[in-house]
Amino acid sequence: MDVNTRHVLIAGGGYVGMYAAFRLQKSLRKEIRRGEVTITVVEPRSYMTYQPFLPEAAAGNLEPRHVVVPLRRVLPDVQVITGRVVGIDHAEHTARIDPRDGAAYDVHYDELVVALGSVARTLPIPGLAERAIGFKQVEEAIQLRNHVLDRLDVAESTTNEETRRRALSFVFVGGGYAGVEALAELEDMARYACRYYRNFRAEDMRWVLVEAAGRILPEVGEDMGRYTVERLRKRHIDVKLNTMLESCVDGHVELSDGTRLDSDTIVWTAGVKANPVLAESDLPRDDKGRLPTEPDLRVVGAEHVWAAGDCAAVPDLTGPPNAVCSPSAQHAVRQAKVLGDNVARALKGRLLQNYEHKHVGSVASLGLHKGVAQVYGIKLRGWPAWFMHRTYHVSRMPTLNRKVRIVADWTLGLFFPREIVSLGSLQRPREEFERSALPRQFSPPASRSPELESAHAGGRPEQDGK
Repeated sequence: MDVNTRHVLIAGGGYVGMYAAFRLQKSLRKEIRRGEVTITVVEPRSYMTYQPFLPEAAAGNLEPRHVVVPLRRVLPDVQVITGRVVGIDHAEHTARIDPRDGAAYDVHYDELVVALGSVARTLPIPGLAERAIGFKQVEEAIQLRNHVLDRLDVAESTTNEETRRRALSFVFVGGGYAGVEALAELEDMARYACRYYRNFRAEDMRWVLVEAAGRILPEVGEDMGRYTVERLRKRHIDVKLNTMLESCVDGHVELSDGTRLDSDTIVWTAGVKANPVLAESDLPRDDKGRLPTEPDLRVVGAEHVWAAGDCAAVPDLTGPPNAVCSPSAQHAVRQAKVLGDNVARALKGRLLQNYEHKHVGSVASLGLHKGVAQVYGIKLRGWPAWFMHRTYHVSRMPTLNRKVRIVADWTLGLFFPREIVSLGSLQRPREEFERSALPRQFSPPASRSPELESAHAGGRPEQDGK
């Protein structure tokens, strides 16, 4: 790299990383072409996942490929490294990169954008790491959909009642957006699928939502949270408030209220925490492990470092004193645009702007044609809230290509029934080949007749007179 070239390194390619890179690419296109600035994005996946659409992808309302955006396609002027940032040494202006394959190496930067986001906040609960699945990535959404449908197949095919009950029990831990929307969408899908099974009914399924607090969906307000609990319970979903998961060893779920059940499906969505990679850096952090920023998204006490999204504590200028922005897609997307513009301004020696956005409200889907919303103080429920949820999030989806594909998926869904095929073998693509390739030792029983031997070999037993 030319010594006169300014290098902007963006750690993370999620909401903040991709949108910030997109704004930088647009603002600095002339400088990029003249070789004065280079931009690099480091992300473990080659795409950005639009997480608010994961529940719909899991339920089959959207094609999973349509809720992700390929980074290299939307960032043609940006170098995309498929790997992880595993350490940051800001004193030396270097970041340690662990690529998908090969040895780790250091990358020097002039400006650093930290967009590492968050990871699932887990607890030392026995069996959790071995049995549960998260719900933050499209891979998890696909796997969960396949798993739920596979459990219906198991319940249909077994003669063991204990196995059937276990297969038809689904436990979701966490009453935030991810947990409630994932449970509601998958329950809606599974209830629809039950019409194609003969050995059990929809009423035989057991869906349980476990929440440690006394309410769910705090973002939509207390009234809408109570309404959501009522609607879920009317669908025979067991909503347990003020309850914690104590153990799930071998799928045996034990809750703090004394409930005991066996389940093959345990989904953990009980909160997030700042990416732990930040602990492997010399950057300042607050008591929650986040990077504290100025209103213009510069990290406090670290020159040439910027941050936004879930890994940053961004002052909320529209809230009370010392308030910080909530970790939501609504803030992340808007912060990223301001961040990208401010980095470009800094490189050009211009004045920076502060991030200021009043949270307008929240929307949540509760399955097909069902939802809750509170926007500008107006409370909506049912079909209007569901429609607002879809309208808002499709407007936030990057690129016209993805917007059109998503609307096309929804339009086709109006005329054709749901797809309820389980493709669980996608997680085990070599299983059948390995089964065929393994050497077999076959010794036919001594009592087998020559006629049966001939039939087994592919021939036909001879009949008299022929």
